[in-house]
Amino acid sequence: MSGGGLLVAGTTSDAGKSVVTAGICRWLVRQGVKVAPFKAQNMSLNSFVTREGAEIGRAQAMQAQACRVEPTALMNPVLLKPGGERSSQVVLMGRPVGEMSARGYHGGRQEQLLGTVLDCLERLRGTYDAVICEGAGSPAEINLRRTDIVNMGIARNAGLPVLVVGDIDRGGVFASFFGTVALLSPEDQKLVAGFLVNKFRGDVSLLGPGLEMLHGLTGRRTYGVLPFQHGLGIDEEDGLRVSLRGTVRESQVAAPVGEDVLRVAVCAVPLMSNFTDVDALAAEPGVVVRFVDRPEELADADLVVVPGTRGTVRALEWLRERGLADALRRRAAEGRPVLGICGGFQVLGEHIEDDVESRRGQVDGLGVLPVRVRFAREKTLTRPVGEALGETVEGYEIHHGVAEVLGGEAFLDGCRVGQTWGTHWHGSLESDAFRRAFLREVARAAGRRFVPAPDTSFAALREEQLDRLGDLIEQHADTDALWRLIESGAPTGLPFIPPGAPA
Repeated sequence: MSGGGLLVAGTTSDAGKSVVTAGICRWLVRQGVKVAPFKAQNMSLNSFVTREGAEIGRAQAMQAQACRVEPTALMNPVLLKPGGERSSQVVLMGRPVGEMSARGYHGGRQEQLLGTVLDCLERLRGTYDAVICEGAGSPAEINLRRTDIVNMGIARNAGLPVLVVGDIDRGGVFASFFGTVALLSPEDQKLVAGFLVNKFRGDVSLLGPGLEMLHGLTGRRTYGVLPFQHGLGIDEEDGLRVSLRGTVRESQVAAPVGEDVLRVAVCAVPLMSNFTDVDALAAEPGVVVRFVDRPEELADADLVVVPGTRGTVRALEWLRERGLADALRRRAAEGRPVLGICGGFQVLGEHIEDDVESRRGQVDGLGVLPVRVRFAREKTLTRPVGEALGETVEGYEIHHGVAEVLGGEAFLDGCRVGQTWGTHWHGSLESDAFRRAFLREVARAAGRRFVPAPDTSFAALREEQLDRLGDLIEQHADTDALWRLIESGAPTGLPFIPPGAPA
């Protein structure tokens, strides 16, 4: 017998679907429910490697953590990693299967994946008491409904009730709720059980009359009003705009343990991927993290991070166009700390031979690390464990570039020359003891009287954050009604709201 299920959809992208899904997952697992997350198709440059070596969206990995289960490829069978304005790498069941234009994907390939997606969902429902699914964008994208496999397409095929989340902080939430339902076909509307208001500020009693009118207009109730709270974003999907509203980057910097703060500048390269790497730095008391795109913004930085990117050659060009390449070379020559991670490590090398990602052949790097990179067609997807600065380090690798290290001091899989460091390992800074040792080294090189806090646990901070999400659902949603939805499906007799989907 299949377990219960729910699809968390949104009126827009970034309405809070990922956060609400994680919150429901954490609330359920605290009730003793065996629960798993699921997102049929995710478009994200922030990804993670599971223990079996599969690449999935980081949001689904974090939702799995909310469920207290190990993430697997079943939880995100299709991942799209943008490589430009018009194309993405398609990752199927954790493995890349090629590049595809948006027109080609929506023109047929997406429909072909429906069977795979439904099989993954059914396997999860056969193992867990409940599966909480996350939609993508809006379920009322009428131009994409025919090929949809992540919103109403999967809800219809799997018989899932749908909860629509709206971000009231943006304004227009009542129109968005009504319009979302009214643009769906009668068959789709039957599954839309109701609404959840996200990011409400102020006196919730003032919202009551509007919610009653919405119920009268749609025949659908509101299952909760979640208050606006800072620092509740989990590892979200795309873009610097989203990342700046993320968990630790949004919270105020705690007072330093030593006399000085430590300033970290992150180069906001194009197609920036896994920018979540710097969250562990920002979680440290006294560490100030900001994203930059001008050379003068590096002047007062104690550490500059060049993060991962899905376009290494494009990032190199961008660094040169902006004058950041010369600023990075000057920093390296002066012995001022620079850390390159994955694509950021590759750009710091001598040259890149790329016939895979950009197909530009051999391109000169910044030449500050004795490294040569050749792009392989097979992607490296691993979960390595090693040692650096006398401490154990865990990480994960997601890259096509194969680095040949020709000198310098060994550093994880990369190298170090002076105060310039490079590695392919994402997530290494989440290893607490290593992070503290690295920050001490940076502070010494920068001449800062900064002292890392002795007890910061990044894993514990993440757990606290997930519990806060669970608290939000438990305290501000009708959890009894939510459980009835998950267990029994959408209520019968929900009215049709015209005009419905266009023919």
